[in-house]
Amino acid sequence: MLLDTASLYFRAYFGMPESVRAPDGTPVNAVRGLLDFIDRLVRDHRPDELVACMDADWRPEWRVELIPSYKAHRVAEEHAAGPDEEEVPDTLAPQVPVIEAVLDALGIARIGVAGYEADDVIGALATRAKGPVDIVTGDRDLYQLVDDARGVRVLYPLKGVGSLQLTDESWLREKYGVDGGGYADLALLRGDPSDGLPGVPGIGEKTAAKLLAEFGDLAGILAAVGDRTARLTPTQRRRLDESRPYLAVAPKVVRVATDVPVPEHDPALPTGPRDAAALDELAARWNLGGSLERLLTTLGGA
Repeated sequence: MLLDTASLYFRAYFGMPESVRAPDGTPVNAVRGLLDFIDRLVRDHRPDELVACMDADWRPEWRVELIPSYKAHRVAEEHAAGPDEEEVPDTLAPQVPVIEAVLDALGIARIGVAGYEADDVIGALATRAKGPVDIVTGDRDLYQLVDDARGVRVLYPLKGVGSLQLTDESWLREKYGVDGGGYADLALLRGDPSDGLPGVPGIGEKTAAKLLAEFGDLAGILAAVGDRTARLTPTQRRRLDESRPYLAVAPKVVRVATDVPVPEHDPALPTGPRDAAALDELAARWNLGGSLERLLTTLGGA
C-alpha cells in the first residue's frame, strides 16, 4: 500500500476541527486525522507493506522548465536555491514535521526523493512491485498507474478513508473511456487548472475521450491532424495543430516518473514502534491520544 501522504494529511486537516490541539495550543488535527486514516486503511485492507510517499519537491524545476505555469498559482514564496515554498494553511505547515517524526518513530517507511514529487515515488514503487499494489490518493492523476494485469489499483477517498472509490481498469473505461495507460493522455488534452496545465483549447474530458477512442493515443491523434481523411472537425484540427508545442512537452510533465532513484527502505508493515521512547514523547507533547493508541493496537494485531 502506497500513501500519497500530502493528499491524505490535507484531507485530514480539512476534515477534522482545529479544536484538536496539543497542550501548548498548537492544532494537531492533520496529525491525528492522518493517524486515524492509516489505522482504518490497515484494518480494512491488511497490507503486508506500507510506504508513506512524500513530496521532497512539490514543483520540480524540470517540470516547470517544460511548462512554466505548472502549479505556479500555488507558489507562496520563490527560492533561488531549492524548491519553491507551497501555499499551505498557516496551521497545517507546523504539523508536517510532526507527522514525519511520528511516522519515523512508528517505523512506517517514509520516502521522498530530491527533485521529485510523491506521485513520482509512487510511480516508481508501483511499477517495480512484484505483487499487487493499492495506491491511496485523492489525486486523480495517479489513475494513470492503474493496471489490472499487475494488480495496481487506486483507492480514492470519497469521504474520509472509510468510503473509497476502488479504481480499476473497468471503472476507468466506464467513467472516462480509457484504461490506466490512456488516462495521462486524456488528462493532458483536457488540462487541469488546479495544476496549471492549459490543455488544448476547446477539448474537454468528453472530447478527449472520443479522440482517444478514435485514434488510440496522443501520437495517433497528432498523426490524424496531418491526415485530411481523419475524422476531425476543422476547429479540432486547427486547435490541435496550434497546440503542438504544448503537446510536445506535456507528456513528460503529466506522466509520473518511474526512474526515480528510490533509496533502500524496509516497507514491511511494523507490528510495534521502531522507537517507543520517541513515540511516547511525541504522544505526550502533541496530544496524540486515542488516534495513536488505536493505530498501535491495529499494528500489533496485523
